[in-house]
Order: sequence, then C-alpha cells, then structure tokens
Amino acid sequence: MARKAKPKFDKSIIVEAFAEMARDRGIDRDALQNIIKETLSMLVRKKYGERAEFDIVVNMDKGDIEIYRIMKVVETVEDAVLELAQSEANQGVEQYDVGDEFLEEITLDNIAENFGRRLVNTAGQTLNQRVRDVERENINTYFADKAGEIIVGEVHHVRRSDVFVMHNNVEMRLPREEQIPRERYRKNEPIRAIIKEVRKQSPSGGPDIILSRADNLFLAKLFEIEIPEIYDRLIEIKSIAREPGERAKVAVQSFDDRIDPVGACVGMKGIRIHAIVRELSNENIDVINYSEDPATFIARALSPAKVKNIQVSAETRSCTVLVGDDQVSLAIGKNGQNVRLASRLTGYSISLVKEGIEDIELIEFRDELGKDLYLRIIEAEIDTAREFLNTEPTKILAIPGMTQELLVEMRGIILEEFEERENPDIRNYILSLDLTQMAAPANKEAIIDANGIAQVHQESVSEASGSESQNGHVHAGTPVDVSPQDNL
Repeated sequence: MARKAKPKFDKSIIVEAFAEMARDRGIDRDALQNIIKETLSMLVRKKYGERAEFDIVVNMDKGDIEIYRIMKVVETVEDAVLELAQSEANQGVEQYDVGDEFLEEITLDNIAENFGRRLVNTAGQTLNQRVRDVERENINTYFADKAGEIIVGEVHHVRRSDVFVMHNNVEMRLPREEQIPRERYRKNEPIRAIIKEVRKQSPSGGPDIILSRADNLFLAKLFEIEIPEIYDRLIEIKSIAREPGERAKVAVQSFDDRIDPVGACVGMKGIRIHAIVRELSNENIDVINYSEDPATFIARALSPAKVKNIQVSAETRSCTVLVGDDQVSLAIGKNGQNVRLASRLTGYSISLVKEGIEDIELIEFRDELGKDLYLRIIEAEIDTAREFLNTEPTKILAIPGMTQELLVEMRGIILEEFEERENPDIRNYILSLDLTQMAAPANKEAIIDANGIAQVHQESVSEASGSESQNGHVHAGTPVDVSPQDNL
C-alpha cells in the first residue's frame, strides 16, 4: 500500500502571517524581513553547526523563502560541514567539477521533521522575542520624540501609587508624584497629561512612558492650547511656579505692544483662563505681567499684596520687602504659599519685613565690632542694625578692619537679636567673595519706594469675570487670608 503523501509546505502562508504581524505591531517590512532571516539563520546554524555557509532569500512581495547551504565540491571529504564529495554532487542532472560550489536547497516542507520540534520551538520563541524587541524600540523612538507633548488617553487601571493610561494601544504610567493631589481617577475615563519621560525598560518588559499632570510644562502646554497668542509666539511664558492642585503663578510677556499679555491669557469674561483652571481641578492661577526690572517683577509676583518698599541684591539673588501691617497675611499667603511661589517665580530669595518694625541703633553692637571699626561704619552712613543688614556686603567689606568672617558673625548676632535667621545663600556669597579683586565699593541695591509701587499698581489689564486685577497681574481664584508667621 502506497504511503500517503505529506502535504507540501506553503511558504507564502508564513510570510503573510509575518506581514500581518508587522502591520498590527507597526513594524517596518524591511525590519521584519531581517528578523525572519535572523531566525532562519539560527535554525540552520543549530542543525549544521556554526561554521556552515548558507544564503537565505526572503521575498516579502512574492511571499517566498529560500534557504541554500553552500558547500565546496571535493574528491575526498575532509570537512563534512563545508565540503561535499564529487560523486554525491553529480547524482543529479547537473555535473560538478572539483572546486565548484554546490548549493543545497534546504526545504521548509515538514519543517518539524527536518529541523526537529525543539529547534522549531526555539526559533518561534526567538522570533517572538525579536518582534517584541523591535516593537519596544519603535515605541521608545516614537514617544521619545513626543516628550513634552500632551496626550489624551484612557485610564486603564488604578493602583495604590500609579495610574496606568492607554494611548494608541500603548500603556503609559502616571506616578503618584506626577498626579495632582486629591484628584481621583476612574477606570475608562479620559485623561490629559504630558509625556514627561520615556525610560527604556519597565517591569513588564516594555518601555516605561512616564506621564505628568503636576509638571510646570503641563500648565505651559495648556496655556499654549487655550491661548492662540502663545501658540503663535506673540506672547511668551517667562516662568512658572506651581503647587499642583492648589495655586500657580505664571509670568507672561508680550512681543507686540498692541497686545496686553495678561488680558489675552484671561480672555473675554475669563473664558480662557477658566478652561485651564477646570482642567487642573480648580487650581488657582495668577497671571502676572513680566518685567525686566527685578524689583518690579517681585512686587507683581507678591500680588495680591501691595508692598511699600523693595531692596534687591542681584549678587545674592535676594531681596527685602517692606509691607504694611494689613498686607502681611496677603503677602505670606496660606501656609506661606504666596511668598514661596513668588520666590520660585522670580528666582529671588524674599524676606518680608513689617512696616514700622523695631530697629536698633548700631551703637548697641559697638563692643562686638570694636570702637574703631564701629566709627568707620558710622562714617559710611550706616547707623542702624537694619541698615547694616540691608547694605550690600561688598560695601561693608570695603571698610578697613572688616573681614568676611566678622561680617558673617555680626549678621548672625544682629539677626538673632531680631529673632530672624540668616539666608544661607547670603552667607555663602559673602565667604566666596575675592577681596583682592574687589574694586571701589558700589551700592548695587535697587530700591523701589511707595510711589514707584503705586505706578505698578496703576497698570491696566483686561478685566475678567470672577478675576481680580492688580499689580499688572490677574488672579483666577480667591486668595485666602492667613495670620502673619512668627518670624515677621
């Protein structure tokens, strides 16, 4: 009885299956072709040895796969991996001479029998792994270029610390530290976030795409979406300070004199700014008109508080702000939030001082300074302890007898008398000064008096419903009054 012929293997089926896989996973056809070649090469080497010579042709268009083992025709075989006896090579129609190349076609018919099931299974695992590697690399490359952009996804599942979001069939992660506090996320609800970072590997093996709703850049991108003038680069966001879910301050500047940057950001009846506030779970947003003058900028940043006087030290990036008794709580803000955000926005360390705060005549510290040095300081028109603290350090160091160490020590003694603490930046600045290269002392403090501040307050901005406008600034939300802190 004749044996039943085994079905011939259709190579086009496997090629079509691979092509469909490539389409589903977004893999380039050339990349897929290389993966198939690598997988088949592994099969051949496993069966015939690492030294075997072969050629693999994969034609994705025709759906064809061809594998040829290359051997040299010899009279006597000494290396069975690379050589074939002439007598065996000439068993077919074509005749070979010694030294010719012989191509043996390796058929994929009954692939399991020809290569063994173990090799075939190993090849399948290798193929799947290579496809996943290429897929991950493609996702890495694609989303790495998208870093800093807003995506709209769907909450896939929520864990204790992370929220997992699906976007275009790719899983992304919103860590707790990148979430807006007190926000609650529910499965299948839409969510907007910014792509903050793409890490190569996640615990699941795929790329770890980190999203953020708490990053300053997310707020900047929302401004860009809602405000055409920012998108068109007519208005620039100069800086942002933010405590997510609570309050944010945004400094803006216009490149067109005809456009009021604060009014443009607020929009007619506040429609633009309130769209952003709603997206951020009612986070209060202060929009501030930026100024190149540090004192003016700081005064606006402290809004809604009105300041009396500002002394700025550009070298130490610090300032002392004089405020009235009735403005202290506004300047500080809830739990110190207003002054803290103003400091981040401007990049200056801000020290608030109440108007009418007690001062001490410098003679009270004559013993610590020494009589001669005390008299030289008085001759420099520095008469009180507050004047000593607020004078530029380089001016005091220019007085004969004053050293960096003594200046730091005296500042500490005086501040302790006022029950205040030294700013570490000022201390480090004083100790880092090179006295050998100091020129004649120059007072570089910038001072704004009450009249100057009043002029800032009078700058006009576009009014918006539900918003307060002052100091070249618009506040979206309601400020909370708090009691002054102990060190003020």
